[in-house]
This record gives sequence, C-alpha cells and structure tokens, in this order.
Amino acid sequence: MTFFLSFTTLLLLLSLFSTLLLPLLPHCDAFPHHYPHHPLHYHHPHFATHKYRDALTKSILFFEGQRSGKLPSNQRMSWRKDSALSDGSAMHVDLVGGYYDAGDNVKFGFPMAFTTTMLSWSVIEFGGVMKSELQNAREAIRWGTDYLLKATAHPNTIYVQVGDARKDHACWERPEDMDTPRSVFKIDANNPGSEVAAETAAALAAASLVFRRTDPTYSKILIRRAIRVFQFADKYRGAYSNALKPIVCPFYCDYSGYQDELLWGAAWLHKATKNPMYLNYIQVNGQILGAAEFDNTFGWDNKHVGARILLSKEFLIQKVQSLHDYKGHADNFVCSLIPGASFSSAQYTPGGLLFKMSDSNMQYVTSTSFLLLTYAKYLTTSHMVVNCGGTTVTPRRLRAIAKKQVDYLLGDNPLKLSYMVGYGPRYPRRIHHRGSSLPSIAAHPGKIQCSAGFSVMKSQSPNPNVLVGAVIGGPDLHDRFPDERSDYEQSEPATYINAPLVGALAYLAHSFGQL
Repeated sequence: MTFFLSFTTLLLLLSLFSTLLLPLLPHCDAFPHHYPHHPLHYHHPHFATHKYRDALTKSILFFEGQRSGKLPSNQRMSWRKDSALSDGSAMHVDLVGGYYDAGDNVKFGFPMAFTTTMLSWSVIEFGGVMKSELQNAREAIRWGTDYLLKATAHPNTIYVQVGDARKDHACWERPEDMDTPRSVFKIDANNPGSEVAAETAAALAAASLVFRRTDPTYSKILIRRAIRVFQFADKYRGAYSNALKPIVCPFYCDYSGYQDELLWGAAWLHKATKNPMYLNYIQVNGQILGAAEFDNTFGWDNKHVGARILLSKEFLIQKVQSLHDYKGHADNFVCSLIPGASFSSAQYTPGGLLFKMSDSNMQYVTSTSFLLLTYAKYLTTSHMVVNCGGTTVTPRRLRAIAKKQVDYLLGDNPLKLSYMVGYGPRYPRRIHHRGSSLPSIAAHPGKIQCSAGFSVMKSQSPNPNVLVGAVIGGPDLHDRFPDERSDYEQSEPATYINAPLVGALAYLAHSFGQL
C-alpha cells in the first residue's frame, strides 16, 4: 500500500512537471553540427513510428542487388552472382562493374552518376550519425566511383552506356545469363554530352569528400578526375540526347537540358576544391544556367533544385555574400511544397504523398525529403527560417514534412503497405526486376533463355528472390497500387530512388535514438 501511494505521488509530480515546467524549457530542434554523437540534440517531439535504422540498413543493402561485374567475397545479397564480366570489350576498354540502374540489365551512365552523387551527399550530410552503416554506404559509393573512373579513363571521352536497351528489354533474363549485345556507347569532343559529363564530375567530386579522411589517395584520384571531366563537359557543350538519341531516348533522355548539370557540377567542384575559379564560374554563369528558374522537380534529369540547396549553404554558413540569391532560390522550392503558401504548386495524394509523375514518382519523394532535411540543417545552423509570403516555415516544419513522406513510404498510407521491399509486414511481392523475379542461380543453375522468362514476368507468383531494401515507383495519384510485375511505372525499383533516402533515413534513425 505504501508503494502504491508513493508511486501515485510520483505520477502526480511528473504530471505537474510536464504541465507547468516543460513548456518553459528551451527546446532545441537543431541538427547538431558539432555534437554528432549526442542523442539529446536530435530530439523529436513524438515517438518513432518506424524502425528507421532497419530501413537504413536495408536501403543500403539494396545496392548490392544492383551490382554488375565480379562480386566481392563479402557480398551480402547472396542470390546475386557475377555478371557482365566482359563489359567494354566491344571497344577494347574495361567497363566491368558499376550498377544496373533498375529492373533491367543495362548500365546507364547518367543515372548511375546521379546515384553516386546522391549517395555521397547523403554521407557528407548525415554520415556522422550512420554508425555501423557508414562503411556499407562508403562501399556502395565506391562501387559506383570505381566504375566511373573506368568510364572516364580516356581524356575528353566518357563511356556512358553498356548494353542496348531495346534488345535488353526484349528479353526477361537474369544478369548472370545475359546474352544480349553488350554494346558500348560514348561521348567525346565530336559528340558531346555536357549533362552526363557534368553529372559524372559532380559524382567524382562529391565522393572525393567522402573518402578525404579514410582514403586520401583515392580521394585525390577522384577530385583530379572530376576537374578534368568538368572541363570536358563545359568546353564541349551539347546534349548527349542529341548525339546518342536513338540509344538513350526515351530511357534516360535529357529533357531539362545540360545547363542544370553544369551549375550542379560547378557547385560540387567548388565544395570539393575550394578553388575560387568555380565560385567565379557560378557567379558569372549562374543565371544563364538557370539558377532562378521555377523548376521544382529534383531527380536524375533536373539538378537545379539540388544546386540551389547546395549553394545556399555557402551563403548561410560560409557567409559567401555573392551567393545570397541562392537562399531565395532554395526558399522558392520550399514554398512550392507548402499547401496554401505563396508559390505553392505541389500536388499530394489523398493519403499525403507528394506526387510529381506517374512514372517512378517515389524518386521525387525521396529526393525532396533529403533536400528538406538538408536545408533544415543549414537553416538551423544559421538561425534562419523560410518566408513564404505571409507564412513562416521553420526548420522543424521542413523536418516534419520530410518525416511524413518517409513514413508514408514505409507504410503509413491508406493501403498500410511498405514501398520498401523487405521492410515491414506488407510490401510489394511482384516487383519489376529480372533478377528478383526469376529463380536464382543456386535454385536453377541452368540457363534461362531470353524469352523463356516472360512466362514468369506475366505470372502472379511472388518474386522468389527478395531484393531487400528496394524502393519502387509507388502508388498512383489516388494512393492505389496494383502490385503487378508488368507495371514498371509503379513496380520498378531504381538506384536513384534509394540514394537520397539513405541520408533521410540516417537522420531519422538518429533523431529517434535508433543510431
């Protein structure tokens, strides 16, 4: 009885404390720049609804399922085996390695470079809180950069694609069985491709920052190559979609032009080298390259928004006054996402998911969530907010928006379905992915011919190999999702969907004390 009374008294005291005193205490919602291991600085007002650390682990593991080439001894996605071991031989170069972009067996250099840039940015911003996953993230980046170094080995030339997409898509076969032509396509001074070249430079520059302390020799190789590749991108201007139109279109046709990549690439080289020539390049060319345009879609094609957020840091934190306009440009992007705010233009599903396009919409959800968390970090450090007409938007609001998007992806949606394969009790079972849908080499050692796999593709049976961590295109504008393998718009995973999600999940896992 005595215990009961004292326990009741304790509850009463706690209640009084929370009611009267807690509102008076200062609340820190900062992402701490100087205290990366102090969990109190990552306080969120509510309990975590998801296992963000588990999702983080799986989001990085996914990249092992996309690997091309000779797989290492520590390969964890064990149903995948070696593939495409003679890539590049058609042009007498070594192009073994890299990533398959999505559910097919083609290596597209443009989205692969963007994936590598975003994985690197995820680590640059949030690697300090990734703990044991940091090394896995670095390995995912290095798998990309090792390939990009091969693809840029010859001056003023970049090998931008291995595989004929049309012939590849005419087959439904495992990468390990692949017998479609491994044609090699390149850009050079006569057939330029500024967008893919500048994106490759961005990837190499960003990755050089990731490895600066852990592998300084490799970091220097990356930044030297980035400088050379950017010079090529800028000197020989032109769209690879023109030079290689029948090859890259409509798959990764560049619809936004190459100006955004030149600005984005210069921003990364400025960040990685601190050479004043890149800051000067941005100041002189920023407007011409579209810095102030109202294009608020950030993905493998259009990099303007990413460049604005990245350059806003130089003004907000490094106090580079000549870049003050980028704070306004970044704010315009934020305001486009706030319902009811000035310049609001974003569309959301009834369940609350940001909806940009019917094809692979989730890439815009993950990239936007990453940008919001990153910008919130910069704003917090500089004690700034966003003003959208008469609406003040705080860093905390940005984090709440990002969290809501990630939570929807992980299962807080009308279907109660996780759009990350292998996460949660319910997730898509019939994703549009050749290797995942066909029996593994271990289960079926014999070759599965080009067209033989289509019976599996069209079937309703679940994929036998779980591509853990894969995030797919996602639901339609009305929150519907059929889980049909043939529906590549909604059911296909892609490396560039996962890459920015890695950073967002690292932040959320740490902010809820899971890392």
